[in-house]
Amino acid sequence: MTGELTEAVAAAQAGDEDAFRFLYRNLQPGLLRYLTALVGADAEDVASETWLQISRDLPSFTGGEFRAWTVTIARNRAMDHLRRQRRRPSLPVPVQALSELAGDADTAERAGETIGTESALALIATLPPREAEAVLLRAVIGLDAETAGRVLGKRPGAVRTAAHRGLRRLAAMLERQGSPRSAGGEERAVAPRPRRGRQAPDASRAEPADG
Repeated sequence: MTGELTEAVAAAQAGDEDAFRFLYRNLQPGLLRYLTALVGADAEDVASETWLQISRDLPSFTGGEFRAWTVTIARNRAMDHLRRQRRRPSLPVPVQALSELAGDADTAERAGETIGTESALALIATLPPREAEAVLLRAVIGLDAETAGRVLGKRPGAVRTAAHRGLRRLAAMLERQGSPRSAGGEERAVAPRPRRGRQAPDASRAEPADG
């Protein structure tokens, strides 16, 4: 997908409208989930502002990680929006039961597999802000720790640690909701397979968080 995005970016910069639509279709879902967790019901409006800026600034984009560039723009627009509104983000989506966790599975990894639904985003929004953004950038947008760190202005190790802690909190929340099983002891449902880039951070790689 990275190669396709790179080709599409070059074509869009040359004025290819189909290439720009390709970029929109591939990036908008993740951006919208990320913005929903930041600004709640205003996510669509902020996403529109984001794409307006992307279209305006695309000719001056000189390379690098395009996905990270778009997320940085989205985050800046969201922060501007929150400053204007002078309120904390809220989600009107009710927290409902998420995909079930197997009792013998790594809880952080299985929690990461459930991310992407509205109820999961609502749950992420209850995390401490630093952890919530790290989880969103790593598990929802699919950025690696180094790229996510550049977006947030943090070291990669701090991002890994925050994402790991956030996923552990989510896993604990999920376990408190229970993990129903059938009479035969088998799981009644199987959590969806994560898309590429949605792996939970490895606990062994976690580094101390920055101050």
